[in-house]
Amino acid sequence: MSCSLEVKDLAYKVDGKFLFQNVNFKLGHKDKIGIIGPNGAGKTTLLKIVAGLRKPFKGEIFIYDKKMKNEKDYEKIRAKLGYLFQDPEDQLIYPTVIEDVAFGLINAGFSEIDAKKKSEEMLEKMGISHLKDKITFRLSGGEKKLVALAGILITEPDILLLDEPSTALDEYYTKKIIEILQKLEKTILIVSHDFEFTRKIVEKFFILSHNGLNLKK
Repeated sequence: MSCSLEVKDLAYKVDGKFLFQNVNFKLGHKDKIGIIGPNGAGKTTLLKIVAGLRKPFKGEIFIYDKKMKNEKDYEKIRAKLGYLFQDPEDQLIYPTVIEDVAFGLINAGFSEIDAKKKSEEMLEKMGISHLKDKITFRLSGGEKKLVALAGILITEPDILLLDEPSTALDEYYTKKIIEILQKLEKTILIVSHDFEFTRKIVEKFFILSHNGLNLKK
């Protein structure tokens, strides 16, 4: 099967200087790879470029062999991409958990009844059905991360782009997120500073530096 995602010669500048350049990688169908690096290396910026949320200085991005040239190209495949922000509060917008998880389905045309039924099933599958009626802003950091992830998975994207998914998680929720991501049969790209967390999920690592990506062996 053709590549789900391919990045060619990607570069980004900040204040006239390269944050990174010569970034090249491929993700095949259901591949799981990690890009690691210290804070400030440009991992989040790279992920946002891949997702079409920021424009690169140069380079090309192909999703299912289709070159992403502009926002219209991303609009056509947006439903295939699931993007998890580093801070889950950037994604939680509704008062209760069930409303927030159901939002993506309602936005896609599902009835409120069907959307909530599917959302309850997703919460049950992820082991967090007890949070269904909780107020989102009162959740713990780990609970917010899981709810944000549920809100992404409910729409059944093919490709997951995860920005620092282990940030601010205690041991319990770190383990829970790992278990969920290990079981997913999806194409997954994780950017993270946390090598120990990421290595339990992905099959291949790259290290992001100023001059590009280096395969970690």
